[in-house]
Amino acid sequence: MEHEITLVVNGTARRTSVPARRLLSDCLRHDLGLTGTHVGCEHGVCGCCTVLLDGRPVRSCLTFAVIVDGAEITTVEGLAGEDGSLSAVQRAFAECHGLQCGFCTPGFLCTVTALLAENPAPTDDEVVEGISGNLCRCTGYQNIVKAVHRAAELRAEEA
Repeated sequence: MEHEITLVVNGTARRTSVPARRLLSDCLRHDLGLTGTHVGCEHGVCGCCTVLLDGRPVRSCLTFAVIVDGAEITTVEGLAGEDGSLSAVQRAFAECHGLQCGFCTPGFLCTVTALLAENPAPTDDEVVEGISGNLCRCTGYQNIVKAVHRAAELRAEEA
């Protein structure tokens, strides 16, 4: 049985029909064509599938699409400005080399966007705690932590 749902994804209402057990990650990737959300472990451990649900980070591989009917979803594709300009978090990750292979990057970008919205000037310990739910196999995290602090600086400059 299919369920009609409407998701406001990256500011645009998107209507689709999904089975009750369709995961949000699969809905975004396969039904809506938004492949920036990556799927890694499929157990909610790695954080690659993190998106923002009404501004808060969630694991889209653990969330059924039908339960977020009507919600606002922000994927990595929605972090940039309407004109295509990169967000402060995206610019900081590029500037500070906070990514290597890039597989974990969409989840980190969404997580850090939410972290800085809640805490605009986190300490090192708060950054480490804030990103602790996202795994990266390439970077060693030092440049990711630097990128978070740089993003905080850029956001403060823009305010």
